[in-house]
Amino acid sequence: MATEIRVPTLGESVNEATIGRWFKKPGDPVKADEPLVELETDKVTLEVNAPASGQLGDIVAKDGETVEPGALLGSIVEGGAAAGNGAAAPAKESPKEAPKAAAPAQTSSASYGSHGDAAPPAARQSQDHGPAVTRLAHESGIDPASLQGSGKDGRVTKGDMLAAAASGARAPAPAPAPLPQVARAPSAPDDAAREERVRMTKLRQTIARRLKDAQNIAAMLTTFNDVDMSAVMALRQQYKDVFEKKHGTKLGFMGFFTKAVIQALKDVPAVNAEIDGQDIVYKNYYHIGIAVGTDKGLVVPVVRDADNLSVAGIEKTIANFGRKARDGKLSIDEMQGGTFTITNGGIYGSLMSTPILNAPQSGILGMHRIEERPVVRAGKIEVRPMMYLALSYDHRIVDGKEAVTFLVRVKEALEDPARLVLDL
Repeated sequence: MATEIRVPTLGESVNEATIGRWFKKPGDPVKADEPLVELETDKVTLEVNAPASGQLGDIVAKDGETVEPGALLGSIVEGGAAAGNGAAAPAKESPKEAPKAAAPAQTSSASYGSHGDAAPPAARQSQDHGPAVTRLAHESGIDPASLQGSGKDGRVTKGDMLAAAASGARAPAPAPAPLPQVARAPSAPDDAAREERVRMTKLRQTIARRLKDAQNIAAMLTTFNDVDMSAVMALRQQYKDVFEKKHGTKLGFMGFFTKAVIQALKDVPAVNAEIDGQDIVYKNYYHIGIAVGTDKGLVVPVVRDADNLSVAGIEKTIANFGRKARDGKLSIDEMQGGTFTITNGGIYGSLMSTPILNAPQSGILGMHRIEERPVVRAGKIEVRPMMYLALSYDHRIVDGKEAVTFLVRVKEALEDPARLVLDL
């Protein structure tokens, strides 16, 4: 008897994944809940665990193939024989053709309409439509091919279109536009032999597309300031040992920055808002995204309701996100819903940068490395640990005055951390 291995539900708005790699070969022994295969989506990388113990049978979906939720990946064979050695195994099927019963509801409804169709539009014979059907298709956005026609020979009638419009059916959402391509001149033969071509992962493709979309859509602008980190560094030095002993996590800078950002967002709510059509949506909650670099690309887990957390709570949450990001364990839910983002290029040595917005958010704060520099204090030149701060913002919704005010509020809170305690 064989147990099927199928693609799990991938999360809201995620309709496909790419096979990253299999951890086992056919015939290898497997244990229940042991990771078997890595899937790459446009948001996260996740592992599919073995649904039962036994031996890995046939692998249906090979490395690099694209699969949908519910698609068959392979099988686990009970006992000592693998599928290729005479044990019963399920018939192979295309990874795109999972049985409808195993696929999540949104897959069937989004692809085939909401009228009980059992087959995708591509499986039906093409039909000619009358002018009334064509006009209604243009006005409603409903694809006649997605409907089960009630007319002669299964043709879609005007009545079918009106009924579909009344029930709220719509054409399937278009696939994401491909990344813009730039013509590449061919390499010289000697150079071509030394090149390596590697296909971009789903995550990298999504990062590239989202960053370019942010540039194309938003009126992005960056304003700068610098902050004297003396007070925060002294506070951290004084309490880091007792903090770690009590809370079980290290006292870093991100807890202070997150608290300072939240205070500034409350003073300048436009930076915590977003544009939706002709409306501005003000977020009266503070879900702060923290950019984390991994070997597979940048991910932004979200500290939800960060205003309700202590510095220790924020540090613990961020430390947990960092571990999960490095291990590829972040869930899709943990990276959705952010209202503002903080990115720290300073850990890599960056002195100054202009971060790109994490759309649809209207602001992102860039932290940088701390560097001792001469500054003037009370008429005297002193050496202080200074950090450049950069706020990139959407000028469509945030005015220059608001952007500068926001950054000054962050600076004031960090240079006098008592403001964070006293909510000043």
